[in-house]
Amino acid sequence: MEENTFASIIAERTGLRLAQVEGTLNLLDSGATIPFIARYRKERTGGLDEVQIANISEHNERLGEIARRKETIVKTIADLQQMTPELQARINECWDATELEDIYLPYKPKRRTRAQVAREHGLEPLAKQLLAGRVADVEAAARRFVNADVANADEAIQGAKDIIAEWVSEDERSRQTVRGIFRRTAVIRSKVVKSKADTDEAQRFSDYFDWSEPLRRCVSHRLLAMRRGEAEGVLRVSIGVDDEECVGRLQRQWHAQGAAAPVVSDAVADGYKRLLQPSIENEMAAQSKEKADEDAIRVFAENLRQLLLGAPLGQKRVMGIDPGFRTGCKVVCLDAQGNLLHHEAIFPHPPVRKPAEAADALSAMLRKYRIEAIAIGNGTASRETKMFVETVIRALKEDRAATGRNAQPAHANQGESPLSLFVVSEDGASIYSASKVARDEFPNEDVTVRGAVSIGRRLMDPLAELVKIDPKSIGVGQYQHDVDQAKLKRSLDQTVESCVNLVGVNVNTASVHLLTYVSGLGPALAKNIVDYRRENGAFSSRAQLKKVPRLGPAAFEQCAGFLRIANAKNPLDNSAVHPERYALVERMAHDCGCSVADLIADKNIRARVNINSYISDEVGVPTLTDIMHELEKPGRDPRQAAEEFEFDSRVAAIEDLSVGMELPGIVTNITNFGAFVDVGVHQDGLVHVSQLADKFVSNPTEVVHLHQHVRVRVTDVDLRRSRISLTMKGVAQG
Repeated sequence: MEENTFASIIAERTGLRLAQVEGTLNLLDSGATIPFIARYRKERTGGLDEVQIANISEHNERLGEIARRKETIVKTIADLQQMTPELQARINECWDATELEDIYLPYKPKRRTRAQVAREHGLEPLAKQLLAGRVADVEAAARRFVNADVANADEAIQGAKDIIAEWVSEDERSRQTVRGIFRRTAVIRSKVVKSKADTDEAQRFSDYFDWSEPLRRCVSHRLLAMRRGEAEGVLRVSIGVDDEECVGRLQRQWHAQGAAAPVVSDAVADGYKRLLQPSIENEMAAQSKEKADEDAIRVFAENLRQLLLGAPLGQKRVMGIDPGFRTGCKVVCLDAQGNLLHHEAIFPHPPVRKPAEAADALSAMLRKYRIEAIAIGNGTASRETKMFVETVIRALKEDRAATGRNAQPAHANQGESPLSLFVVSEDGASIYSASKVARDEFPNEDVTVRGAVSIGRRLMDPLAELVKIDPKSIGVGQYQHDVDQAKLKRSLDQTVESCVNLVGVNVNTASVHLLTYVSGLGPALAKNIVDYRRENGAFSSRAQLKKVPRLGPAAFEQCAGFLRIANAKNPLDNSAVHPERYALVERMAHDCGCSVADLIADKNIRARVNINSYISDEVGVPTLTDIMHELEKPGRDPRQAAEEFEFDSRVAAIEDLSVGMELPGIVTNITNFGAFVDVGVHQDGLVHVSQLADKFVSNPTEVVHLHQHVRVRVTDVDLRRSRISLTMKGVAQG
């Protein structure tokens, strides 16, 4: 019964068809993962995508939490012997968390309040008389309640007022009235704590030293900035409304007749100021923070998705360089599978400054390990290191030309640049290099070598390398340490899982960490796969996965379609076609009088396939269409190819910038308020959302994506605060 209720509520709240929601919930309940459902069960969900399926899952979990909360509430009220059929019905019908807490509030166990003390002193009947307006003389009525605990009429009146104030604060209608005013008119204000105003840490929050705006218009990054300033003791933040309007509305709702009217009016005002206003302010603060968290998490997840799906260079022999001044540049040479072949440090920059020796060492490594691409970290000394490496590459080319050798190495592919040079993000590399993952991979190397390896591998395959790092450490979010950490982790884990399964994983080369995110696996099964591979050699077919310890039929169903086996006997093993549909593809090939390999290789044969002939109770047009697309390019990588980039040679530091300069840059981070762009001066500049395009932009991700190569114009340079303002308006993009 409850499952049907959940499905109906979710369908209503999401605008999806009931059958879609029911089908999705049934699959989720059976243990199916979101990527599996989205890719291989489209007929059951009506073609829902991962975002819609995740939304259904989140709604279902929230409703489950409310259901469990209801059980607690019902038991508490029943134990108090105050449950009525009407109250039970209201609780049963309520599926809004805020409304449910309003219903429960009068019965909720609480600390000993002033109203509770007054009740214990026998003053509740007086409060009821005053509220009903059945009192001709308030003081005379109050004297009748003087007793051993109540010294005089004034104490009796005050106790009755305390009870009325609590009734007002716990009344559903009162709360909805004040809540509505807050939602429409609340203003959030921040003020600097005077004793902190002149401190260095406070300057980060200087924009909010005296700030106010309507709460409903306060965007997530501003609200999170104010809340961070509050948490650090720099700001005082409050949310307020017109108190007179709230009190006036409440006094009209709680109006008493006759002599009791002034007493009740005072009690209502006290109930608002002392109890109701702080309660609703806290509620609004929590709700606005939750909404800001959701916005920030959404931005972080989208940035992470773009980063993970960054262009891979592929299996090339790569040199990774972690640049530095005092400690030198750490250089590693990797083979096409990312294995470490060699490492050493060179010192081309001050203070050691041995450029000739560094050039000789670099040249020797490039030749010996037949390096095809170089990845340079984008941290300290990145620009200088890139310029140095470029001089070494030019010298190598001149040397080849002078000695009559072709500048194109014999091992390189036709038309391929002999040495491609890339600047790679270092975000999170230091976290990885000190992690247990890195120690397990390179137990005999220090952190500097591990960091350089990570930089090199990121160029080869960003996804495979970045999954080893806690997403929060990658540095592509806004206020990620201030948001709900459980929600953030869930969202980022879902994002990583989505990206890994979108790309697919080579089961014979993938690390445990990459396999962990494959649908249906997890740490234990991922380790078992790697252990089996180590003991038995490379997998030759997907069917062989069934021999992995503890990888049963359910796990195989979930993971098989996302695992790839290159050069397998069955070409479908290197595609996104699920093994459960191999027989169907084989029937297609048989009907066309060819092999599966021929069906994949010849588009003219595929054109003869009428997918409508293969529709069944289990397989519909969506799955058949996916299969035909996959047969066109089996196992295709959805990511774009890596591109080289060159900063403007005129600028190397923020002091070199001037207003009006047009420069090439790389998008390094995207937030709700704009995009940060690296223009090669060791300080990213901000392109505000209003400056991203000549048209109105509501969401920066509609215009730019991470690691995109853009052109920008400098509009302001603040040397004191190291802030660079940029625009893309009116700037031609290449």
